[in-house]
Amino acid sequence: MDTLKSPAIVILAASALATARRVQQRYPGAEIHGLRGRVEGVERSYREFAEHLRGLYRAGTPIIALCAAGIVIRSLAPALAGKGAEPPVLAVAEDGSAVVPLLGGLAGVNRLARELGGWLAVAPAITTSGELRFGTCLLDPPSGYVLADLEQGKRLVSDLLGGARLRVEGEAPWLEQARLPLHPEGERCLRIDVALGNEDETLLIHPRLLLARCSDFADDLAGRLRDLLATAELAEQALAALLVEGPGRSLPAVERAACELGVPLRFIESTAGLPPARCEAPGLSLHQAASPAAAAAIGRPRGRLSVVGIGPGCADLLAPAVRRALDEAGDVLGYETYVSMAGPYRADQRVHGSDNREELQRAAHAFELAAEGRRVVMVSSGDPGVFAMAAAVMEALEASGDARWHGVELEVLPGISAALATAARAGAPLGHDFCLISLSDNLKPWAVIEKRLQHAAAADLAMAFYNPISRARPWQLGRALDLLRQHRAPQTLVVLGRDIGRPAEALRVLALGELTPELVDMRTLVIVGSSQTRRFPRQGGGEWVYTPRWYPGE
Repeated sequence: MDTLKSPAIVILAASALATARRVQQRYPGAEIHGLRGRVEGVERSYREFAEHLRGLYRAGTPIIALCAAGIVIRSLAPALAGKGAEPPVLAVAEDGSAVVPLLGGLAGVNRLARELGGWLAVAPAITTSGELRFGTCLLDPPSGYVLADLEQGKRLVSDLLGGARLRVEGEAPWLEQARLPLHPEGERCLRIDVALGNEDETLLIHPRLLLARCSDFADDLAGRLRDLLATAELAEQALAALLVEGPGRSLPAVERAACELGVPLRFIESTAGLPPARCEAPGLSLHQAASPAAAAAIGRPRGRLSVVGIGPGCADLLAPAVRRALDEAGDVLGYETYVSMAGPYRADQRVHGSDNREELQRAAHAFELAAEGRRVVMVSSGDPGVFAMAAAVMEALEASGDARWHGVELEVLPGISAALATAARAGAPLGHDFCLISLSDNLKPWAVIEKRLQHAAAADLAMAFYNPISRARPWQLGRALDLLRQHRAPQTLVVLGRDIGRPAEALRVLALGELTPELVDMRTLVIVGSSQTRRFPRQGGGEWVYTPRWYPGE
């Protein structure tokens, strides 16, 4: 598939899981979505099939649904939009015996169906008349080529089905094996060209060959480039990229123009490797590559470093923006345990696991990779800005004078922190003012931790403790509890959350007077309530814990 998005493999019952795993082997970046309560051991769970399917469809996610085609059709019917703006949607039999393309003819659904059918050793049920007759879809050219006019394309296919002959002008290598009614004097014409055209009997497909080099970064760059294209009678759809010399730095005017024109922004070291200019204007020049592949190989993209939080580690609690960043990444870095939790990965993705104490070295490695134009993800558990890698990345960038590092597109994508995940499982113990404190004295003196604990306790804040105890730091939690007991009553509620969101999840509620360091390990998040935190029985066993939003005297 040409799309950057991996497909969602959606199943309704455990009986489809074996086939779903076979499909996933063909698309390693794809996740299996299973109906909650019926399917276990999948990357994502959902509660309601139709609503979930419509959400994937609206997000432009390719869908491979292992169920009856009718169920998919009825589910998506309320969300169907224009034919040119939909992802591929396929129905696959639970046992893999049938592959039926349903939607997304212009997004490559038939190509996907053939690909998947070949993998499952079944013939796809393609019903598109033009494709059945001619063995190709003229309305869905391959990557690097763009159909100029969809309606003109529909008329041409209709005419060919009615007996018209076709002549081809220009190079269209993907049509060599097709069964088109070709004739040098054909009544209808397919032209592969970067130039504009308006002939009634001609269908234009524009190869992405044109490269726009920019040296003047004033506003309205897109408008000036469109004027240059129009003057030269060249098609905007033939643009392959905007090129800028120098390191991949932030250039707002060029970035806006690239976004408006729908083309990538690329950086070159010099003009030495560029084809000769086809036309020029002040601060702009247009160059034509020999092929779409050659155009795509010129320059490098602006590198991106996404610092992401994967939450507790389960797919259900992973933010969609984080999932997209992981899917798009070429390189994934992080502490080995967290990197493994963020998978699975495609065969072409490079995974760089490292020790948990190598944070600044890891950040430097990430910037070096991104400076090469790569898409890089730095993985943290929980939220990257809460005792995690975002601060280390910022520290490394601030200390660096490397223009390549500062040219990287840097983003921080939030995740669900351990404190919030544990609090949600317990109820709402952080429902009023609270603070987060790490009990690790590796990067700050213990005296600072004690001072903060005393002030937070005196202020009657609920508290969440990160890094509460380890083999190298066995005494700090005990000392912290001694300080707390100077300000908090023994009946103050405490929540212990261990591996929340993971298979070994454990939650315990007890009183501060009952808490001892032996009940806690490094994988435990400790929440100590305020004087107002309370509990009550929950239906089905256990109890809810919450801190009211009001406070005495408020």
